[in-house]
Amino acid sequence: MIALLLVASGAVYSVYSAREKTQRKALQEIAPQPISPAEADSSMPTNTENDAKVLLHNPEPEREAKHYLQVAAASLGFAIGGLVYAPLTLGAACCLVYMTIPFWKNAYASLMEEKRINMAVLDSVVLPSYVLFHFYIAGSLAHLLYFYSRKVLVKTEDHTRQNLINVFGEQPRSVWILKDSVEIEIPFEELDNNCLVIVRTGETIPIDGIIEQGIASIDQHILTGESQPVEKTTGDDVFASTVILSGSLHIKVSKTGRATVAAQIGEILLKTADFKSSIQSSGERLADSSAVPTLLLGAVALSTVGASGAIAILNASFGYSVRVFAPISLLNYLNIASHNGILVKDGRSLDLLTKVDTVVFDKTGTLTLEQPHVGGVYLCNGFSEKTLLQAAAAAEYKQTHPIARAILAEAEARELALEEIQNAKYEVGYGIKVQLSSEQLIRVGSIRFMQLEGIDIPKQIHAAIQSAHEEGHSLVLVAINEQLAGVIELHATIRPEIKKVIQDLHALGLSICIISGDNEKPTKNLAQKLGIDSYFAEALPEDKAKHIEALQAEGKQVCFIGDGINDSIALKKANVSISMRGASSIATDTAQVVLMDKTLEKIPDLFKVAKELEQNMKRGFALTIIPGAICVGGVFFLGFGVLSSILLFNLGLIAGVSNSMQPVTQKFLNRKLL
Repeated sequence: MIALLLVASGAVYSVYSAREKTQRKALQEIAPQPISPAEADSSMPTNTENDAKVLLHNPEPEREAKHYLQVAAASLGFAIGGLVYAPLTLGAACCLVYMTIPFWKNAYASLMEEKRINMAVLDSVVLPSYVLFHFYIAGSLAHLLYFYSRKVLVKTEDHTRQNLINVFGEQPRSVWILKDSVEIEIPFEELDNNCLVIVRTGETIPIDGIIEQGIASIDQHILTGESQPVEKTTGDDVFASTVILSGSLHIKVSKTGRATVAAQIGEILLKTADFKSSIQSSGERLADSSAVPTLLLGAVALSTVGASGAIAILNASFGYSVRVFAPISLLNYLNIASHNGILVKDGRSLDLLTKVDTVVFDKTGTLTLEQPHVGGVYLCNGFSEKTLLQAAAAAEYKQTHPIARAILAEAEARELALEEIQNAKYEVGYGIKVQLSSEQLIRVGSIRFMQLEGIDIPKQIHAAIQSAHEEGHSLVLVAINEQLAGVIELHATIRPEIKKVIQDLHALGLSICIISGDNEKPTKNLAQKLGIDSYFAEALPEDKAKHIEALQAEGKQVCFIGDGINDSIALKKANVSISMRGASSIATDTAQVVLMDKTLEKIPDLFKVAKELEQNMKRGFALTIIPGAICVGGVFFLGFGVLSSILLFNLGLIAGVSNSMQPVTQKFLNRKLL
């Protein structure tokens, strides 16, 4: 029998090697060529649909699993037939040896290259033992169930990845453009940056661009997570894969193909799906570390309860199923995050978030909005608030910077009528000087601007300026003709959602901290107002990173949330880093997580998703480890054999995979209930 096995091994190995070479050649022929950085960043149109299909679906793993599944089915047929006609068992033996070859190769690499005994070595022992001890039916059944689970895993991963990327839609085959005042339809791949694309109600915007004409209500939820549609008009940015609910737009193309926001998100998600979570890695480590004890237990079982018990012990495979269910769990929760407008660029950050105990916010631009608001008005020389604000708003009417928008918003809120400007002169960095239709000369700017213009500043205004600086507020001085009318005090606008966010984070047991470049007094006041536990004031960019390191030195696990170039070092130092879409490009490039709706509302949701993933992983791990422990106990005390171990192993595997699919099934059930 041994001689026959050696002959069979040589024959099937030759077939296997020839098949493997053919597959490698075929894969090389269909493999996509590497994309250069220039091509990746190009805004020229590309066939993104075909690219996505190549990236998302590699048919080879599924074909391989299907092939071995067919061999296992044939082996089982031979083994059952051998009960009637004994020579058929040779066919079962050959099939089993053929299916074992990949495991032998992995075991050889582990022993000779990695110099360690792991699950591959254990597999290379347990699988041939079915042949050596003539457990043909049990061995065939074990292989059949194993390769069936591999096929299910490949199909599930492929389906989940496809759903993950399809959150952001596919590009159309053709689009309508305006050319020489005539609407024409062209293939999508012919679009370039000179095209003016026409999109109407109910249609999906196919490109990133800027509105040249029209007004529309746009559903951006699929991209940004915003629950409400947004109104957009001339000059506003629009993004591929968002849908026009009402209206019609002429859009100047800025990005197409792989350069669009949606396509870049899809590529990031695709890469993210390849990352292993830490519990998956720990499960693999446990599985590998259990190889030696399992082999020893198998040897003990061989000498005490016989070959059947020994093979049953070897087949228990503690932690092995983690390799199957962990990727599915990770992909499903990444899918949940993306549907909620949270782009997780590194899957490992979900694991790290479960260990975070301290959340650190940058102040300016993160806790506060870019545009301030009018917090107070100080008057002098007999002018009224209405006169001062009318003059300032008229002067700033055509300006778009945040201070101008704040003054104009206050004037609009008070329903103030504005005079027309006859001419304007801008003093870069200091202020603006305009002539109104009423012949009044208005100056709006800094204290230095007023001094350069020879405007006298009363003592009480100097006192107000000093007080405002201590509080960290900005000031705009307004002069009418040759007299100072007063000062407009601008306060930082706190994000409307931040109080609720901080309450939710505290409810999750997290400590909250602010890092700010402002003076201590305004930083302290903000911390007290928002109920934040601690703060660091007057922090330079390099100081922010040092504060993060200091917290980590105290044993804290830190999540840092920032938005600017000056936050990039701190983002890099933190255990987990979060930024918002619309922040500086270096911040979003550096951060592990990007909040796509430009608000902080989803931060508690992100922590909840991470916690749910951790619980799902641990539950799945328990569901797969318990059957292995039962199997070992059953072998020594209840007389369990090979079939019992196979059934227990696959029971644990099915339970683990079912658990990993729980987020998907729960979502389906919720839809049914609704």
